[in-house]
Amino acid sequence: MVLASLVEQLNLTVRCCGERLDQNISGGYVGDLLSDVIAHSDRGNVWITRQSHHNIVAVAELKEHAGIIVVLGRNPEDETVKRAEEAGIPILTTELTGFEVAGKLYEFLHR
Repeated sequence: MVLASLVEQLNLTVRCCGERLDQNISGGYVGDLLSDVIAHSDRGNVWITRQSHHNIVAVAELKEHAGIIVVLGRNPEDETVKRAEEAGIPILTTELTGFEVAGKLYEFLHR
């Protein structure tokens, strides 16, 4: 599945890097503790989090994530969007919970 399909299926809002939605998704990781995400997520994952500060971009870039989904209607800070644009990391937002997004992502990837 490519990121653009997930955006369409979940009606996600693209906050930046819409031109990079052609990336393949290898899986997902849900977490808000940055050190946990660094230790356990994988390249190509979509990171599902409620965090919105600029450090999420550094983690996603380090781990080569396909993108970041910020849940619960939270909006990334302006500095976060700026850094994500520079790094080419798509940031997507939704009103859904992390649990809902993860469940739907799992279902889409295992059809």
